[in-house]
Amino acid sequence: MLNIHGSEYPSCDGVSRRGFIKAGFLALGGLTLADHLRLKAAASQRGEATRDTAVILIWLGGGASHIDMYDLKPNAPAEFRGEFQEISTNVPGTRISEHLPHEARIMDKISVVRSVTHTNPGHGMGSHWMLTGYVPTIEINDNLNPAAGSVVARMRGSNQPRVPSYVCVPSVPGHSGSAYLGAAYNPFTPGSDPNSPDFNVRDLRLSPNIDMTRFRNRRDLLQGIDTLRRDVDRDGTLEGYDRFYQDAFEIVTSPDCRNAFDIRREDPRVRDRYGRDSWGQSALLARRLVESGVTFVTVNMGGWDTHNNNFNELKNRLLPRYDRAVAALVEDLNERSMDRNVLVMTYGEFGRTPRINPTSGRDHWPGANSVVFAGGGLRMGQMIGTTDARAEYPTSRPASPQDVLATMYQFLGINYRHEFIDAGQRPIPILNEGRPIQELL
Repeated sequence: MLNIHGSEYPSCDGVSRRGFIKAGFLALGGLTLADHLRLKAAASQRGEATRDTAVILIWLGGGASHIDMYDLKPNAPAEFRGEFQEISTNVPGTRISEHLPHEARIMDKISVVRSVTHTNPGHGMGSHWMLTGYVPTIEINDNLNPAAGSVVARMRGSNQPRVPSYVCVPSVPGHSGSAYLGAAYNPFTPGSDPNSPDFNVRDLRLSPNIDMTRFRNRRDLLQGIDTLRRDVDRDGTLEGYDRFYQDAFEIVTSPDCRNAFDIRREDPRVRDRYGRDSWGQSALLARRLVESGVTFVTVNMGGWDTHNNNFNELKNRLLPRYDRAVAALVEDLNERSMDRNVLVMTYGEFGRTPRINPTSGRDHWPGANSVVFAGGGLRMGQMIGTTDARAEYPTSRPASPQDVLATMYQFLGINYRHEFIDAGQRPIPILNEGRPIQELL
């Protein structure tokens, strides 16, 4: 097994949100993609439709402040409304934070559901709920149910051969794993920052001490061993492995996947547009990946746990990078006529307390949260749902984490009532409740 560790961002529960995955490892030149390549073939064998649609989820780990971004309350008491002002957008009557000017300019290409709500204020449990549709009964740091990306990998596979179906950039956030679906459906991650001058993907190149001749010899040896094992395997569980391993080997010698991750091929002006930082370049890399056939990309933009100094953190560090990256991604997809086939979503595990705490911060608040949708052929330019005068709870059109995920699954053509069988041989539906948000359809 191979552990791939991503970067950390702090949260108040004392646990670093370090992402990691475990994937089947061939131990040949650092190659780790064979399991991912089973997915497309498996979907084809099941006769499932594989529309060339894809999702980019921008994960705001830590919990972004809804009341300072998309649901400002200018008439609330000062201890609730905070320091920020509203600004107009290009959609008449729609106003958002002054620190989201790029999104305000393209609001007709965005819809915000301001009334997403649940009841769990824990980072782990809230993240698990928002990413899987299931709430655990205890605070956990792993998946009891598969994350949406893993479900998509299992049900859809990739849109093109020789690329992974589920990728997290630049690192894997917590609760993004495959649980009982198995390691083959965990996310692939480059393991480095796409904004770094020496950015590379460790699993898409040969080790320096292995030349192509040695690589081919090891491939032949592995195939021979697999054939021998298959001869004695009465259940036939190894049938077809040679083809999957062959595809994995071809990744290393084929430009397809390497080119998808090669962000240096982008025009420098495009890279500037997204922002020359980790978030901006990760959003740009996500666009390259879905363009190349990856079906689900999570962009890990963690660090929103603003218990202290909320307003300075938002206006000076978090919101400028986020706003620029999101607006550039949405515009880029539209300009490339990819907006109908690619759905962008941004959200975290919960919102922040409307009442400002004594350290000028906001604490955990699952009672209300804003989820952004863009593209996917959905109805844009809307503010869906309302909250009360202090942005504490929905007053119209409440939506659950399951509703958010059901909307996404329906866009991808996935039956969200489909049942998997877990390790205990129990049938578990992809979602046990929730319906798509009709105003978006």
